[in-house]
Amino acid sequence: MDKVVATALEAVADVPDGATLAVGGFGLSGVPNVLIQALHERGVSGLGVVSNNCGAMESGLAVLLAAGRITRVTGSYIGANKEFARQYLAGELEVEMIPQGTLAERLRAGGAGIPAFYTPAGVGTQVAEGGLPWRYDGNGSVSLASPPKEIREFDGAEYVLERGIRTDYALVRAARGDRHGNLVFNKSSRNFNPLAAMAGKVTIAEVEELVEPGGIDPDAVHLPGVFVQRVIALTPAQAADKKIEKRTVSAAAQGTVSE
Repeated sequence: MDKVVATALEAVADVPDGATLAVGGFGLSGVPNVLIQALHERGVSGLGVVSNNCGAMESGLAVLLAAGRITRVTGSYIGANKEFARQYLAGELEVEMIPQGTLAERLRAGGAGIPAFYTPAGVGTQVAEGGLPWRYDGNGSVSLASPPKEIREFDGAEYVLERGIRTDYALVRAARGDRHGNLVFNKSSRNFNPLAAMAGKVTIAEVEELVEPGGIDPDAVHLPGVFVQRVIALTPAQAADKKIEKRTVSAAAQGTVSE
C-alpha cells in the first residue's frame, strides 16, 4: 500500500482540536518540524502532547506551545524552554512529569497492546505516592496533583504500576522511509521516534529520504510500516534544516596556528 501523501497539510488535515499526539524527537534530533508547522498553520488547538520534551529554540513543539495550542504535556524534560516553565508555573498548562525510561516504556507498551506494567522506577517518591504538581493556580499553589499509583511487591521488592500510552495521532521524523511506511532513524533520533510511532492510532511520518519498496534492507528497518499510516517526503531544504541546541567547540579547534 502506497502511504505517501503530497503535503504536510494534507497529512494532518483530519487532526481535530483536542487531539492527543505522541511526538518523536530527542532534544532537537529527529523532531517532526514540518508536520508540527503544518498543525500550527491549520490552527489546531487544545492539544494533549506526549513527548520527551516540548521543543526548544522556537522550534519543534515550542511553536505550538508559544501559540497557546497545547493544554497538556506528558514528558520527562523541561530543559531550557523558558516558555514551557512559564506556562506551567502560571497555571496555563497541565504537565505530567515522569521518569524518562518510564515514558519510553509507556509508549512502547501502548503500541504493543500492553495496558500496564510494573517498574521499580519512582518507588518511594511522589511518582508512586502521588502529589506531583500537574497544574498550578498561577499564585504558587497546586490546583491539581498526581494521584497515588498501585504498589505491588515481587520477590521482596516494590514496584509501581504504570499505564501504557495510546494517543489519537503520532508525528515522527525518519532519516529514510519507503512508500509502505517502513522507517529508519538516525542515531539519537531513534530514542523516542519508534516508540511514539507505535503509540499513535494514526501515525504520520516525515522522511528525509523517500525510497521505493525494497530500497531498505529488511534487517535495517527500525520500525515496520504496520505502525505507519501516512508518509510525507521532505524537500532537500527541509531535510537539511537541522538546528543545534548548544554549539560547542573543542579546545584544539579554538587554538591559533603559529607560523
